[in-house]
Amino acid sequence: MGNRGMEDLIPLVNKLQDAFSGIGQSCNLDLPQIAVVGGQSAGKSSVLENFVGRDFLPRGSGIVTRRPLVLQLISANAEWAEFLHCKGKKFTDFDEVRQEIEAETDRITGANKGISPVPINLRVYSPHVLNLTLIDLPGITKVPVGDQPADIEQQIRDMIMQFICRESCLILAVTPANSDLANSDALKLAKDVDPQGQRTIGVITKLDLMDEGTDAREVLENKLLPLRRGYIGVVNRSQKDIDGKKDIKMAMAAERKFFLTHPAYRHMAEKMGTPCLQKVLNQQLTNHIRDTLPAFRSKLQTQLLSLDKEAEEYRGYRPDDPGRKTKQLLQMVQQFSVDFEKRIEGSGDQVDTVELSGGAKINRIFHERFPFELVKMECDDKEMRREISYAIKNIHGIRTGLFTPDMAFEAIVKKQIVKIKEPCIKCVDMVIQELINTVRQCTNKLDCFPRLREETERIVTSHIRDRESRSKDQVLLLIDVQLSYINTNHEDFIGFANAQQSSKQSNKQSSAASQVSQVIRKGWLTINNISIIKGGAKEYWFVLTAESLSWFKDDEEKEKKYMLPLDNLKVRDVEKGFMSSKHAFAIFNTEQRNVYKDNRFLELACDTQEEVDSWRASLLRAGVYPERSSNDNFSMDPQLERKVETIRNLVDSYMAIVNKCIRDLMPKTIMHLMISNVKDFINAELLAQLYSAGDQGALMDESQEQVQRRDEVLRTHQSLKEALAIIGDISTTTISTPMPPPVNDWRSGGGNRSPPTSPTGSRRMSSGQRPSPGGGRGAPPPPNRPGPLGPFNNSADSPQVPSRPNRAPPSIPR
Repeated sequence: MGNRGMEDLIPLVNKLQDAFSGIGQSCNLDLPQIAVVGGQSAGKSSVLENFVGRDFLPRGSGIVTRRPLVLQLISANAEWAEFLHCKGKKFTDFDEVRQEIEAETDRITGANKGISPVPINLRVYSPHVLNLTLIDLPGITKVPVGDQPADIEQQIRDMIMQFICRESCLILAVTPANSDLANSDALKLAKDVDPQGQRTIGVITKLDLMDEGTDAREVLENKLLPLRRGYIGVVNRSQKDIDGKKDIKMAMAAERKFFLTHPAYRHMAEKMGTPCLQKVLNQQLTNHIRDTLPAFRSKLQTQLLSLDKEAEEYRGYRPDDPGRKTKQLLQMVQQFSVDFEKRIEGSGDQVDTVELSGGAKINRIFHERFPFELVKMECDDKEMRREISYAIKNIHGIRTGLFTPDMAFEAIVKKQIVKIKEPCIKCVDMVIQELINTVRQCTNKLDCFPRLREETERIVTSHIRDRESRSKDQVLLLIDVQLSYINTNHEDFIGFANAQQSSKQSNKQSSAASQVSQVIRKGWLTINNISIIKGGAKEYWFVLTAESLSWFKDDEEKEKKYMLPLDNLKVRDVEKGFMSSKHAFAIFNTEQRNVYKDNRFLELACDTQEEVDSWRASLLRAGVYPERSSNDNFSMDPQLERKVETIRNLVDSYMAIVNKCIRDLMPKTIMHLMISNVKDFINAELLAQLYSAGDQGALMDESQEQVQRRDEVLRTHQSLKEALAIIGDISTTTISTPMPPPVNDWRSGGGNRSPPTSPTGSRRMSSGQRPSPGGGRGAPPPPNRPGPLGPFNNSADSPQVPSRPNRAPPSIPR
């Protein structure tokens, strides 16, 4: 390909690519897009071809480019082209590429000059290009022809704006030299999206086709309608040259000869032509690469610092050294023991902020889940009364008893005590599962030694399972001890006399009274059933005590919103709403009274079901029990009902004693027989059992992943150093061209100041021109005038202001 400047950039980019590929990353330079904008037959496609260095775009008169062509240049070892609409088909002949572009254009737009905003995507792979995107856009037209719509001009403008409004797009504003520069649509569009002129380069084409005696010297010297980056003149191949198969290399030689021999351009020949345009564009690409280097350097230095410590540990590492294996085994077991103890006792170095685990989870099982399970297993109140009734009748047999039989009390109490076995065993199972989970979390640090991790998990888990059976036996023994003797002389037992005078509710109130002002729980809850008029659902800080449920505006507890006594309250489930992400439960009054203002119930919501269960367990401790489903009415005579009520109160009193005892002994039993024992086992016996399990050398064999990790860290560390050195070399060997200073804004100037008009009525690009054929507006300037430009015939850097800014020169029609 013919772009020498691009070939100079390729080694620079390849260095960066090599530096990043060495560390397994991609060097995303995100080089700018280059779009050519201009009117019909302005020479846009020729400018684009000259930059690529290949002849592959359709040519002709009128509107030839009728769909945007997005050309992706991709660096590769071989040279071929691919279309997105022809996946898998490689084009090695660029004449076929041109034919395919024409055919694909006609397929969408038809053969009668129609246009379409749907782009044609073409990829060109070559060892002579950079990874760039070039965009060939349809020429701006004003009058529709053929199948073109009436708003053809607006459609093409919108199509162009989609591409050039991107900040990463360089704009080549192409204007033919034999047209009016001040009316250039390309410059107007570029000015709209790039008012500072930082990414716009003016390109003047067809300099060889200007009328005899005229030239574009002042335009190319950036004196007329100046641009920040100036103008570059090019001479493209004519249609005759293209038809005659004149290649781009010969065309560029002819262009060079034209600028060297033309009297108006010979003094600036080195700044004109396709090679100069390539140089400017490639310098812009170099600037972009240099601008990205600080971010790349910072990224690589951060990675290097993060790997320094690990790389230092791996240097001089000998995996087969027996002494190293023994030392590392001792360190690993010791670290495992420390981690396990920290997770159980707390103050771990890796605190989980997402969920409870280890000792915190076990504590919750002891004091929330287990009490909740105990209350959940309580039978329905009516069912219990029925059972008591049957027990009394069966004890009296054929006789009608005059007194309340204590045997009925013992029978019902023992039945209730037996039911405690299930939640107790479930509590042990939950603790065991959490211990096993904790062991697995602690062995994560042993991943690099898979055999050691496997053996450690096996040995510790086997010991936990062994302690499981002993713990369950001890728990069942506790229940059997309670069954063996019903102690009715317990100091907390109410006795027969009090039971006959007490109701179930008064008993609960006396129980709550013993816990006056005890705060059971605090936390955030959302009250769902607040009317929308009053603001809808709101979140408050709740405080639960043995007597009341209060809520405050916030956790400072200064502004109390309400205090709800717990008398006659119960809890029931609330189904999760279809659109709700929260889980809810409700508190209601058993006597059908309003609970909160005009509400018969108070609906409270939490983020998770686990929080709901936790709050329900806390309410149980405060004496607020779950709602029981109602069964069929069970009628009995008044005398029997009094006996049933007496035994019911006795059972409640005695079971409260048993539950209190079990809730106290269960955590102690599990802690002694399981948790403390497992900690002692890990500290004292784990290492010995690992040694007896087999070959210690095999235990310390590294996993393949660890070997790869060590090699990768060392290789990446070295590659990062090399990449930073390469970036340093690029920074010192490439030169960044500074942005030219801003020029006078000729389109948004103050007053009535406007660019002057040539004698032909257009802002011509010559000095000493003659009117072009076809006539023009105005008259030639008088001989004594300095030229058609008047006061504007000055350098852009020091423009002179007309003495009468509100009046145009005489030759310019106002």
